[in-house]
Amino acid sequence: MTILEILDYAGVAVFAATGALSASRKQLDIIGYLFLASVTGIGGGTMRDVILGATPVFWVLKPNYLLVCASVSVVLFFTAHLFYSRYRVLVWLDAIGMSAYCVMGAAKGLAATGSPAVALVTGMLTATFGGVLRDLLVGEPSVLLRPEVYVTAALIGSGVFVVATMIGLPLVATSALGVMSAFTIRAGALKYGWTLPIGKASPGRDPDDVM
Repeated sequence: MTILEILDYAGVAVFAATGALSASRKQLDIIGYLFLASVTGIGGGTMRDVILGATPVFWVLKPNYLLVCASVSVVLFFTAHLFYSRYRVLVWLDAIGMSAYCVMGAAKGLAATGSPAVALVTGMLTATFGGVLRDLLVGEPSVLLRPEVYVTAALIGSGVFVVATMIGLPLVATSALGVMSAFTIRAGALKYGWTLPIGKASPGRDPDDVM
């Protein structure tokens, strides 16, 4: 497999694991594990392919991705209870998946359109959409609403990959630089609470108070 195919499978597998861990936290049955693992694992890539018009989407053309999600969910169905803190494992696996998937998404966007701007968007969406779906489905606070940087890390990883590609570095080097950049930023955010400046507006009022 090429380095991009490895990143693709790695991103699907790791995101699927975060979906299965969310199912474990909600004490769901095996079907719940399979569903959340699959939605999380292929959600970002599906959004990317739909936006790029690459249909049928990747997992329809290559059902092996579904087998990866199913395998991960079954393994975690029997082993998730062994982790001391499932949420801690979840967020760090999410950081790894995001780092791999932002590069994969940017690579597909750049190959399909040749536009660096489009590559940045597809990299960001590929890396974040599956996690957003996971959190919405299980009723957890979305990763997008957490104070520490998340989307920013995906954008930086995508940007580093695109710039390195445009200056002519080999694919292995551009992929490694993109993944390492995204993971370093996200890891720093998780460990040290890195955030971007927030707006000065006051918090929104309850809708009942406004009406």
